[in-house]
Amino acid sequence: MKNAETPVFKLALLGGLSSLGSALMAELLKRQHEVIAVVDDLNSLAPRPGLHFKTGGLDNPDQAEQSVAGGSAVICLLAALAPDDFAAQLRMSQALIAGMARTTIRRLLLVGDFDVLDHSEGHSEQQRACADQIVDLLQRSPLHWTLVNTPQQVAGLGIEHFHQTHGTLEPGLAEPLQRLARVAAAMVDALELKLHHGEHVNFVF
Repeated sequence: MKNAETPVFKLALLGGLSSLGSALMAELLKRQHEVIAVVDDLNSLAPRPGLHFKTGGLDNPDQAEQSVAGGSAVICLLAALAPDDFAAQLRMSQALIAGMARTTIRRLLLVGDFDVLDHSEGHSEQQRACADQIVDLLQRSPLHWTLVNTPQQVAGLGIEHFHQTHGTLEPGLAEPLQRLARVAAAMVDALELKLHHGEHVNFVF
């Protein structure tokens, strides 16, 4: 049950059909926030109380602005939108940052392959250059941003799985499911408690 001091977000979520996106939707709805899931197909998920859908994307700043409109904060899962395509992730980030700058929305959690910022081994020069450019764009923007490393994900996990993180689960799913649920909870904590502004974080559990 919420009290008068608990902030309520209407969260615009891009990349919500991934396993981390599903964990985030479940966590946000559990805390009675509203979620606007930006999707290609409005029939991608069954309706739930507090969960809304709109079509959109990050092809350009105009589309990005329309996609996040109506939200009070944004979470964008870059690695879910363009897996291993770092140039595409950079283009999407450019569109999102420019689009959000036109709105009153200032809070952004940007989730991607940002481990390269701390550990260059095993990463390409292109990946490093793209990550550096994203950081530069954010630092020059008016946004209250947080960069989050993409956690290891498991294909095929949907929002219904995260409503039963204990109990009967397929073999091998319990640990990754609970780990992703904890990462999602930490990300929502960062929103609610206004943590990690201007920081690069890696939630490890």
